[in-house]
Amino acid sequence: MRRLGISPSVDTYNTVLHVYGDAELFGEAVHLFRLMQRQDFKQNVVTYNTMIVIYGKIAPNAITYSTIISIWARAGKLDRAAKLFQMIRRSGIEVDPVLYETMIVVYERAGLVAHARSLFQDLKEPECNMSKDTAGRLEEASWLFRRTPVKDISTFRCMMELFVRNRKHINVVEVFDRMREGGQFPDSEMISIVLNAYGKLQEFEKAAAIYSEMEEEGCFLADKVHFQMLSLLGMKRDFEGVEKLLERLSARPDFDTKELHLVAANVYERANRLDDAARIVGWVTKRSRPVSNAFQLQ
Repeated sequence: MRRLGISPSVDTYNTVLHVYGDAELFGEAVHLFRLMQRQDFKQNVVTYNTMIVIYGKIAPNAITYSTIISIWARAGKLDRAAKLFQMIRRSGIEVDPVLYETMIVVYERAGLVAHARSLFQDLKEPECNMSKDTAGRLEEASWLFRRTPVKDISTFRCMMELFVRNRKHINVVEVFDRMREGGQFPDSEMISIVLNAYGKLQEFEKAAAIYSEMEEEGCFLADKVHFQMLSLLGMKRDFEGVEKLLERLSARPDFDTKELHLVAANVYERANRLDDAARIVGWVTKRSRPVSNAFQLQ
């Protein structure tokens, strides 16, 4: 519909929300619902009833617990994450591969290789003839990730961070592509990670395509993502693109234009375009000058 230039109606959105709910893609449904609100799209009673049903279905399950475990792990509370996982195993709650996968990645990130390997052995099917000589914990985590149907976005994030730490930039892109193919919406941090990966791979056109796609889809992009795109354009030596993006972002009322221009000046400085860097620094200095001082200097 979008490619044909057909504007979706409220019935279109309600239908997609209903499909997401039936498919248990609750994150996508919530994202679309909030997107409608951000765009001031008129919603009706069907929209609200559909979302009430969807919110009612979002009950604690293995995916919910995976998310909680990931949050605690990122906050450095490994003991809480481990205790919750052990409580779940003892309580009789179904521990699916997603939950195992999340805890394996958590243990790996904490350097507890023995714990990760133990869980990995618990998860492996008896008939699986995987070699004992499989090289390293990264390969094991990767193998598990590729063979498991992943729905929890926090698992995708963990795998992306794991590959970043091991400088496996092409694998970062692989995880991001798989997440998008599954209909998941990345958050700003994940977009930043994949842009960095494309930069390391010198694939600037793909980085620009992802950046544009995320903007068109209405994803919230933190300032640092826009700054990162400026840097990538500079690395590509596309200075016309730098100027265009700088001009577009400067026109946004929600942007800190001083920081934005300082980032642009740094881009030019790294490219040894000192005149352009000085021009932008001069603009920042002029805008930062107190009015009283400006009159005195004149």
